[in-house]
Amino acid sequence: MSGLYLHIPFCKQACHYCDFHFSTSLGLKGSVVEAVVRELALRHAYLGPHAVLNTIYFGGGTPSLLSAAELDALFAAIHKHFAVAPDAEITLEANPDDLTPPKLRELAASPINRLSIGLQSFHEPHLRLMNRAHSAQESTVAVQQAQAAGFENISVDLIYGVPAPDHRIWAQDMAAAFALEVPHLSCYALTIEPGTVFGRQAKKGRFLPPPDEFVAQQFEMLLEQMQRHSYQQYEISNFCQPGRESRHNSAYWQGVPYLGLGPSAHSFDGHNRQYTVANNHQYVQAVLEQGHVPATIEHLTTLDRANEYLMTSLRTAQGCNLTYLRDTLGVDLHQQHSVYLRELHRTGLAELTPSILRLTNRGKLLADHITLELFQSSDSATTGSSTPVNS
Repeated sequence: MSGLYLHIPFCKQACHYCDFHFSTSLGLKGSVVEAVVRELALRHAYLGPHAVLNTIYFGGGTPSLLSAAELDALFAAIHKHFAVAPDAEITLEANPDDLTPPKLRELAASPINRLSIGLQSFHEPHLRLMNRAHSAQESTVAVQQAQAAGFENISVDLIYGVPAPDHRIWAQDMAAAFALEVPHLSCYALTIEPGTVFGRQAKKGRFLPPPDEFVAQQFEMLLEQMQRHSYQQYEISNFCQPGRESRHNSAYWQGVPYLGLGPSAHSFDGHNRQYTVANNHQYVQAVLEQGHVPATIEHLTTLDRANEYLMTSLRTAQGCNLTYLRDTLGVDLHQQHSVYLRELHRTGLAELTPSILRLTNRGKLLADHITLELFQSSDSATTGSSTPVNS
């Protein structure tokens, strides 16, 4: 079981909250696609000789900017170098303004069988505040037209914690999303990152994010409404109808190996991580002209793997498997943090058994803090190292 991620680092315009690697200049788009095709040839052995792709994910950036010819070239290269499972989940992230009827017909004729649509909000002023390229009307129409084109497996993104006088806009956003009857919803709190427009504005006092209590109240509203509409929270920010989890993202959280292609993409082979340079020109030049992938390998110690497992597993509905953590990664939380674990259980922040630590809804509000408390320090193991690599 393996996954493939393709990073398409191009957008029509820059959202004010986004700190992913992307460019609003599309001049190198064709060259990046060509380089990703070449990278597939250079790194096809990364997942092992018998790897079968169960998931393929086009992320970005805005992969819906790819033309039909560019998608065809990428799929031809994928099938040339990998076996793809017949029932593979193949996801493409899309912005609503790209999903015109002709574009949807192109996508429906391709191997793509799942769309992840970045709506973010149905409220026009919030879309303008975030500098989204689509309108509130396009938020609804894009999903409806995708459904009419034959896409049933659809996820939509929403952002909460946007500055507002009260919670009415967030309540309306959730109601509009539920009305679309999509099987999957990803809902994220607005995060102010230093290198973003919002981050720079906040530093100058021109943007004031809402208080933590306001954001927490909207998260609690989200949990209540998801339960009311029979969506399961299988990860802190991800909700689905029964059995409709994102297979690709679930594999990430379970530590399944995956290959990431394109500038800024990450890969994981089960023991080490690889990070490709986050620069389109450098990436294209290295891959197409020099025949190597400009990347750095991070050699993960058992300590690194334990901390990563803690961070991801505590965000999921399954929780942290304490037996796996102890027997496979050598970390015994019952022994090392017995008092803290009992306190989490006593205060209703977590469910605790001899083999499982699972956060409650109240605990999920403090997930980052709880994880940091449980993180293993470098005093007990050797830290990982990073090595540049040409592949």
